[in-house]
Amino acid sequence: MSINKEVNKLIEDFSYFESWEDKYQYLIDLGRNVPKMDENLKIDQNKLKGCQSVVYFSNFFNDNGTITFIANSDAAIVQGLIALMLKAFSEKKPQEIIDTDINFLEKIGLDEHLSPTRKNGLSSLITSIKSVAKSKIA
Repeated sequence: MSINKEVNKLIEDFSYFESWEDKYQYLIDLGRNVPKMDENLKIDQNKLKGCQSVVYFSNFFNDNGTITFIANSDAAIVQGLIALMLKAFSEKKPQEIIDTDINFLEKIGLDEHLSPTRKNGLSSLITSIKSVAKSKIA
């Protein structure tokens, strides 16, 4: 599925919920479905900087030219944010990732409902994803 289709589906999914309590619960539920990261990848070099929670982040380049991102956190809401980013960006081509505007987070309403520390962590994750994509093009 293309990034735009995936992003539009995420926006649509969140629009079904009226309260932020329900949206947070949905976010937590999404996080529960993120595959567990191999323990061998949970090393200091894969710790994401800028996150209050512990977040491990890794990736690998596939033969078909796409990038698979892997990430895990010890915090439920952060794990949900990871799930959103993986749905939007994992298994996509580097140029698609670079060209994607992250304004979909505003459409979902996350920009207004996250604490400053979670916003920092999310920004760090997005920066890392885009950086990996840029490194695969250069």
